[in-house]
Amino acid sequence: MEFNWKFSQTATRMSSSIIREILKLLDDKDVISLAGGIPDPELLPLEEITEATRRVLKEDGVQSLQYSTTEGYLPLREFLAERLNKQGIIADASNIIITSGSQQGLDLLGKLFINPGDVVITEHPTYLGIIQSFTTYGATFCSLPIDDQGLQVGLLEEALRKNNPALIYTLPNFQNPAGVTLPLGRRRKLAELAIQHRVPILEDDPYGELRYYGEPLPAIKSLSCAENTILLGTISKTIAPGHRLGWVVAHEKVIKKLVLAKQAVDLHSNTFSQRVIYEYCRQGHLDQHLKLLRRKYGEKRDAMLMAVKKYFPPEIEWTKPEGGLFLWVTLPEGISSSKLLKESIKRGVAFVPGSAFFTDGSGENTLRLSFSNASPEELELGIKRLAEVFKYQLVAAFD
Repeated sequence: MEFNWKFSQTATRMSSSIIREILKLLDDKDVISLAGGIPDPELLPLEEITEATRRVLKEDGVQSLQYSTTEGYLPLREFLAERLNKQGIIADASNIIITSGSQQGLDLLGKLFINPGDVVITEHPTYLGIIQSFTTYGATFCSLPIDDQGLQVGLLEEALRKNNPALIYTLPNFQNPAGVTLPLGRRRKLAELAIQHRVPILEDDPYGELRYYGEPLPAIKSLSCAENTILLGTISKTIAPGHRLGWVVAHEKVIKKLVLAKQAVDLHSNTFSQRVIYEYCRQGHLDQHLKLLRRKYGEKRDAMLMAVKKYFPPEIEWTKPEGGLFLWVTLPEGISSSKLLKESIKRGVAFVPGSAFFTDGSGENTLRLSFSNASPEELELGIKRLAEVFKYQLVAAFD
């Protein structure tokens, strides 16, 4: 007789990631992936990481293989604090905890701040991972629309007043999935309203270092009124996602609670990886590597935009990001990107349907494209194939 597993209410709220499911389909080398925001493997700093690994094993071998503190490797936290200070963010090592990727940081913060039924204000659309994680803790969402300048902050005050939210979650730089960036005026207004209504801001910034055009904007956390802002960062898009290292920057009271929450999960993040990444950064490789990424990803971004402009039908709209890894595509109403995905994969190109990024399941006529893990030539071919799928569907829908 089959055993009857009685899972908790938390477990029943868990859901799979459509991105992870799509990536499973891509073992076929003939499929061009415009789906996951995966770094280009040819741009991973293999030689420098190899040398950093040798140094760590030679100079700190025993310590690098041992247990460590929950907060994270102190020299790495000091390096991050120094870098943050140069960006106008007042922080020292006591304000930083190293996490196993920024996704763990988001999950731990959900555990700290969300009770079942609490409201979280997000962008509409927003990062799929936050929907998955916070839904697990029983959150409900108040999602505010975005435009080509990010979150429509003019709608925020009423949402704060009506919902008394536990958190505001935002991706101000090259937002995932839409690729849009929040301008300075909106950042200031967001910070002011959050202080006024005593609501923490979760500022997620995995892409901020990947700007290809325009001038960098200050982090929300760097603004004088943003004491309640919690900043999340990661090396996944800039150095190596396989090391699974991220960080949370917050008030010491928040960090102390995060330490307790993390101790119950994994005690601490990978000691060896922390030391290797610190050694890599200590040798001065990071800024040089970022220059390479900005140039190469900027070229890929341009290649995708040129191909989209060349091949997509005029009924289709798309964003023009200044950085990050993604374009956001809007099809005419009545066209379902989810239904088009199967045909698209048959033609050798994959994307992520947009509905996965909406807390209410809407957005069927949208999709996300990533330009990071394909060559400019592959990007043009992939967009050309995708355009053929779109054109056929448009003819069938409006014939």
